[in-house]
Amino acid sequence: MIIFPAIDLKDGKAVRLTKGEMNSAKIYSENPLNFAKQFEDMGAKWLHMVDLNGAFKGSPQNIKAIEEIRKNTSLKIQLGGGIRDEDTIKKYLDLGINRLILGSAAAKNPEMVIELAEKYPIAVGIDAKDGYVAVSGWGKKENIKAEELAKKFEKSQIECIIATDISKDGTLKGLNLDFVLNIQNASKKKVIASGGVASEEDIIKAKEKNIYGVIVGKAFYEGKIDLKKLFELFKEEK
Repeated sequence: MIIFPAIDLKDGKAVRLTKGEMNSAKIYSENPLNFAKQFEDMGAKWLHMVDLNGAFKGSPQNIKAIEEIRKNTSLKIQLGGGIRDEDTIKKYLDLGINRLILGSAAAKNPEMVIELAEKYPIAVGIDAKDGYVAVSGWGKKENIKAEELAKKFEKSQIECIIATDISKDGTLKGLNLDFVLNIQNASKKKVIASGGVASEEDIIKAKEKNIYGVIVGKAFYEGKIDLKKLFELFKEEK
């Protein structure tokens, strides 16, 4: 199983939100590169990054910070936030980003994302509020259930789905594994669990359920979890 340490970018800084609310942002570093290097030193192979400003605006907003991390680490990077078209995908691939996460675009135009996944390394982000898909930085709720959207990608070439229960995100109250497994069953794809990791036990439970990956954010930043120990414990996959 892959553990994905997370860096969320707001105004060039590393922050964490609670339940996706921008006004809840807590700044953990003025220089996100410091965390990226720390994760690499601990043994991370992948980094999960989100351009929060981009998610709300619908276009890239934290390019400078993203470039800094790309140039100064050898981590594989999966990136989301404001990626809504092919030009943005190409721009990020040219920067050396390894996988692009499409969330709002996947909810609003799944056919386009299915086509893009035939050419590019795409992950679909499915973020749910009360079981329904939320888009545009989680500010708007769509009239489609998360599992229903996941099923649309069953026969696609997307690399994986990142499943986030927004009510858990940034709360340190534990993963919603039932939700993650429902997304996995509906899509028949690899799924990365996101939102609510509070302890090493959450990650061990996910591993026991054969979940492909887990994103760790606030639990690390608040000192609740020993990432170095976890990287040693879990054998990383590609």
